[in-house]
Amino acid sequence: MLVHICCSVDSHFFLQELRKLMPDEELIGYFYDPNIHPFSEYELRYFDVARSCKKLGIKLIKGEYDYAEWFNYVKGYENEPERGKRCSKCFDFRMQSSVEMALKLGQKTFTTTLLCSPKKDLEQLRVSMQEALKGTDLEFFCVDFRKDGGTQRQLKLAKDDLLYHQNYCGCIYGLAQQKSEEHLIKELSSSIYKNQILPGSIEEKLQFFKKVVRLESKNQQFSIIREKFLNYRLLYARIKANKNTAKAFVLFYSHFKSRKINLSLDISKELIMCNKDELCVISFKKANEFFKYENYEEFLKNPPSIKKQISFRAKLFNHYNLSPIIIIENIPEKIEIIAKSIIFEDTRYIQGN
Repeated sequence: MLVHICCSVDSHFFLQELRKLMPDEELIGYFYDPNIHPFSEYELRYFDVARSCKKLGIKLIKGEYDYAEWFNYVKGYENEPERGKRCSKCFDFRMQSSVEMALKLGQKTFTTTLLCSPKKDLEQLRVSMQEALKGTDLEFFCVDFRKDGGTQRQLKLAKDDLLYHQNYCGCIYGLAQQKSEEHLIKELSSSIYKNQILPGSIEEKLQFFKKVVRLESKNQQFSIIREKFLNYRLLYARIKANKNTAKAFVLFYSHFKSRKINLSLDISKELIMCNKDELCVISFKKANEFFKYENYEEFLKNPPSIKKQISFRAKLFNHYNLSPIIIIENIPEKIEIIAKSIIFEDTRYIQGN
């Protein structure tokens, strides 16, 4: 039987329940979900599905990330609500690919772990599965594992086995609707600096669950804790030195109250504190006493980790400081800063004992 898989929280429970019903049936997982956006979230969900299937001893096939085709397929349904017509179109798209894969592998039956998702409409899924099967000899296995406390058992199993529990369905349209009243869709934001993983980001989650796999391989006992913390995003920044665009680095947690700041500076100093927006401008030479880079270009190309930046801020001020700190190669006579940032309450995964 080919089993289309959407996420580890659903598949981990669904596959085990299938085995109870059909102990002699060979199960093959098929992760085909080009609806998931952004790509980093898609990779994170696949990573945890692969981890789950490995635990269960189930073969897993990774489908193509046909995101362009998916976008075209649901075009015109962008504003549909959850469980609306866009969801039906999305099911049709993924079920058709699942049927094609089942036929390619010579399977006789197929099903989907979407059937046990508490957020999905079973009737929509049945219709999509039946439509995808037309003209084939395949059968579909449609079962409701959610009833009789199944959803509660599913969530407990996911928690006990430390699975990644996503906070949105998957597609960009559903995410935008869910986050419509928020100032920032964190899942779609990334650092303006190369090679930098932001706190609470999808990339940080993937990094964390890779660590989980390493700990599991060593049979090390641990737990996963959700930590509440103050997060930060720099939305944009443009800096001019002496009226020319300048290369500069904005330290993490630099929070701007003013969108535009113009200042005259004393070029004889390496560190300047300003009353306007509590701004701090520091030369790379001075900052590099702490960071230890070969040169400024290397500093910008491979910026210090967020942890290292916070340590530098604490050295200058304290751990609670939010003053904008600009690191520039040489202190200019005049500087113009146009920037916007946001600070927000957030949660992230950390390792417990």
